Amino acid sequence: MTAVEQKPAGAWRGVDLGTRTVSYDERDAILYALAVGAAATDLDLVMEDRLRVLPTFALTLAQWAPDELGQRGAFDTKTALHGSQELKVLAPLPRSGELSLKATVGEVWDKGAAAVFEVRVECEYFVATWSLFAPGAGGFGGERGPSKPPAPEGEPNLTTELVTAANQTALYRLLGDMHHIHIDPEAAAHIGQPRPIMHGLCTLAASTLPLARELGVHPADLTELQGRFAAPMFPGDTAELKAWGDASGVSFELVREGKAAISGGYAVFAE
Repeated sequence: MTAVEQKPAGAWRGVDLGTRTVSYDERDAILYALAVGAAATDLDLVMEDRLRVLPTFALTLAQWAPDELGQRGAFDTKTALHGSQELKVLAPLPRSGELSLKATVGEVWDKGAAAVFEVRVECEYFVATWSLFAPGAGGFGGERGPSKPPAPEGEPNLTTELVTAANQTALYRLLGDMHHIHIDPEAAAHIGQPRPIMHGLCTLAASTLPLARELGVHPADLTELQGRFAAPMFPGDTAELKAWGDASGVSFELVREGKAAISGGYAVFAE
């Protein structure tokens, strides 16, 4: 059992969260691709003989790290929110194997009434950073940190749709995030939602598939990704994906019913 430590939020900066070895096989990578919206006809995402592993699969392998920080008592896990996510790809993930993942607490920002914890996970294939918004943990005298990025200017040069499936969260939770708010209407109601919500990481990853298609690149060629979780999406939703730029650097936002679900999106694809 993880020991609970009571200390100010700022004291968590630089804390070593440990190293874990995680393993997966082709079936896990294929299930992930299906869970974020790959079609049965996307053979190099869903067929083992041709498989290219989506880079965002890394985020499911590293999810233990932010969970570990919460279990150690850094913040109230019942009220903390996943604010944003970053991923930098260093090399393509193999079709199967074992990865040694090292996790540390990066910056801890003082937002006054809340703190933002950055959790960094790295290995030879990727570096991933979670930003976790923790109400009630601020006021420790630390730096406020960066503000949210400005919205892109002008009209988007690409517009498409993200169509989610009614069973998408049921699939995605099989990859490790089994939180009840993504499957149980009663649990969703407890957080003020009318029905179970999409996993933020599922929504972010799913956005890269139509984005890559519109840019004329392969989603497995993603080399950088970031985005802020501005509002929930629901399984079965269709959202508008707006993009500014090209494969070498594209800003994007995902808009559901006139409100951003993902803001500050940015992606880079190798060409």
